[in-house]
Amino acid sequence: MTTGTILLQATSGGGLMGFLPMILIIVVFYFFMIRPQMKKSKDHKKYIEALKVNDKVVTTAGIHGRIVELGDTSILLDVGSGVKIRFDKSSVSLDASKVANAQ
Repeated sequence: MTTGTILLQATSGGGLMGFLPMILIIVVFYFFMIRPQMKKSKDHKKYIEALKVNDKVVTTAGIHGRIVELGDTSILLDVGSGVKIRFDKSSVSLDASKVANAQ
């Protein structure tokens, strides 16, 4: 055997083993980053679709209020003392609203 043959055998045997760490990183990234984000997005969309008048919500800006009017893409919030502010439905925070409704 020559040196070229030994070198060729050594590099061709590690082809799959060379890609294994990269494949594992992609799998871990998917299960710990992408999949939970997709689930959270899906839950938020369901929550937005289930909103109704008189629900207490918190916007992503931190404004607490009660829904007075629902539109296709917007909501009208009563934030107290008769002050009403119109927001986009997507600005309602799922997590903060759960906490506000629990109190």
